[in-house]
Amino acid sequence: MDKGRSDNADQFADLEWRYSRRGLLCRYAKGRVRNFASRLTVVGIGAAALSVTAGLRLGLFALALAIAGELVDTLYLRSIPRRIQRGETLKRLLALSTVTGVVQAATIAACVMVAWYGEVIGLSPIFATAFLAGASINAGVVLPYHRLAGFSRLVIYAFTILSLYVLEAVFAGPIDAVFVMNIAGTVLFALMIVNFVNFAKWGFERNRKATLDLVAQSKSLIRHQKEAQRLSLVARNANDSVIISDAKGRIAWVNDAFTRTTGFAPQDAIGKTPGTLLNGPGTDPETLARIDRAIVEGMPFRGEILNVTKDGREIWMETNLVPVLDRTGGAEMFVAVERDVTTARGHAEELRAAQKAAEEGAKAKSEFLATMSHELRTPLNGVIGMVDLLSRTEQTSEQRQYVATIGSSARALLTIIDDILDLSRLDAKKMQLHPADFDFEAFCNETVALMTPQARSKGLSLKLVCDGPIPKRVHGDEGRLRQVVINLIGNAVKFTDYGGITIRVSANMDTHGYELSYAVIDTGIGIAPNTIGKIFDRFSQADATSTRTHSGTGLGLTISEELVRLMQGRITVESTLGEGSCFNLKVPLGFPTECEGAEDTEAEHIANLGGARVLVAEDNGTNRMLLKKYLKDVGLDLHFAFDGHDAVRMSAELRPDIVLMDMSMPGMNGPDAATAIRSAGGVQPRIIAVTANAFESDRQACKAAGMDDFLTKPVGRADLLATLSRHRTGRSESEPSGNT
Repeated sequence: MDKGRSDNADQFADLEWRYSRRGLLCRYAKGRVRNFASRLTVVGIGAAALSVTAGLRLGLFALALAIAGELVDTLYLRSIPRRIQRGETLKRLLALSTVTGVVQAATIAACVMVAWYGEVIGLSPIFATAFLAGASINAGVVLPYHRLAGFSRLVIYAFTILSLYVLEAVFAGPIDAVFVMNIAGTVLFALMIVNFVNFAKWGFERNRKATLDLVAQSKSLIRHQKEAQRLSLVARNANDSVIISDAKGRIAWVNDAFTRTTGFAPQDAIGKTPGTLLNGPGTDPETLARIDRAIVEGMPFRGEILNVTKDGREIWMETNLVPVLDRTGGAEMFVAVERDVTTARGHAEELRAAQKAAEEGAKAKSEFLATMSHELRTPLNGVIGMVDLLSRTEQTSEQRQYVATIGSSARALLTIIDDILDLSRLDAKKMQLHPADFDFEAFCNETVALMTPQARSKGLSLKLVCDGPIPKRVHGDEGRLRQVVINLIGNAVKFTDYGGITIRVSANMDTHGYELSYAVIDTGIGIAPNTIGKIFDRFSQADATSTRTHSGTGLGLTISEELVRLMQGRITVESTLGEGSCFNLKVPLGFPTECEGAEDTEAEHIANLGGARVLVAEDNGTNRMLLKKYLKDVGLDLHFAFDGHDAVRMSAELRPDIVLMDMSMPGMNGPDAATAIRSAGGVQPRIIAVTANAFESDRQACKAAGMDDFLTKPVGRADLLATLSRHRTGRSESEPSGNT
């Protein structure tokens, strides 16, 4: 079979080459060489006739001249096949073969002129015209093979006969009847030659087109046969079942995979419909109706269907049914490719179950963290608040040390809780930024001032260096940026035992805002090259043994990197073991959205709150006492509710300006109480959530219930006063409408 294909390919290539420009030139050359003898015979006959009429010398001269022209042309043409094989350019071959053709035609023309002016002048014109006609016919025959050479010959012959008649008319005396008859005969010869040349060209082109069309059709047929053989081979050996059905849906052919999958042999299937053979009681009627509709309408179908094998097993098959259309657009047959997806469906079900379990686990984790946040922050709020109040009283130096130790321990525990909650929010993609305008100069100075006592306690220097001017106010999430910067400075202080920490700050402005550059450079223990790539991993420190000397969860840098990425910034680190480290923070900050103005002081907050009626809804006695202590000297009309029901009732009776609402209370929780207050209508207070639940979902729940703000426990006095002052004049009139 391979040899037959090779032979066919060779034949097609040979036929195509024969009609290429090189092939035609080669055929022209071979034909001229092959007919050399016959042309010499004609020339010899003409020379003999000329010898009789014009003398032997003239006849021999004409013969020698014609033979010379033929030899020049034939000898060159004989070398053309060899020159083609050597790779000589086609342009050169065509040009030189045209030149030899012109030489040959010129010698024939010279012979004709000799005959024309022979001694028997009356007979010569007829003989010369006939001889040129024969040469022109020969030129016309080879014209399709070498257009330039053939056309050149015809031009020379036409010019020769025309010149002879013109010279005859000018110099031979008056035109008589014989001359007119000679011209008429020549014109008839010319017309016959033109018709012959046109017929020869038409026949050549028709033969050429038919041959090339036949080659193209044959190649297309062979290609289709090869494709059909390949498709047959693929279908027969495919792992998927292949079913070919007729226009009515009856099975005409199945492959081996069909038998392996269903257990039905070809003789069991051919002549039956797939539905009759494979459908079972559990097969979906709607799917069957869709398949029947596709067959009737000659449309494709794709879907999954429950089939039953020969041994009674149920299997799920993914079916792709495609119609093969005839020339009228009707379905000639159907090809169905089916794949057993029973195992895949089982895996998909397992995956869905696992996903559901994971979602339920994530929900349980979120609920657990929210509960733990509340349960831990509530007592911590009391501890930190009482330490704050205790620090304002008269104490001995020993007592101050005890109070400071309690406060630092409580704040360390709060930091760990915040780290775990932040990491959980970041993992769940629920961390959100809350950008606002803030004083960037004050931010830089405050962060350094905050960390200076910690550095001094270790005998370290801590200095701030501004490389160039920095903006006064910017727009961004000050709280999250402060969290990252304090963590970087805190780490530098923690892992530095001598020397100091330098903080270099710069800001580059563009059309969108500023790019903050914040470098924290220390002279600490440094980071080994093989561990520097792991310092941003969670629960990881540069030196695992250092956890015994330097406390921490190993989450600070992980959370910082995630927060900076959330702010569209980046953190990089450079370090040399034993010499120190440099953490580089780059964060984009926007232009301020509000006009610059001084922030209110605590005294201004207190003055703004004078006489305000505030209702505190808090079920925890320690937190109630703490809030009472915070607000005792502010001049408020302060009232307390012990649960949500009390808060709703007292809000209706007292009409407070502000309600501080705990989220988790017995009986009725904070969001439900806020909803009930909003539903009552009339003059509405500002409701501020004060809660240990620190998740973004809790913030959204408060907002959905109609609360105006959100404070997270532990609450500091400064934050509490600033928030109350901001909402002091925020009373509004509303109608009962449920949630706002």
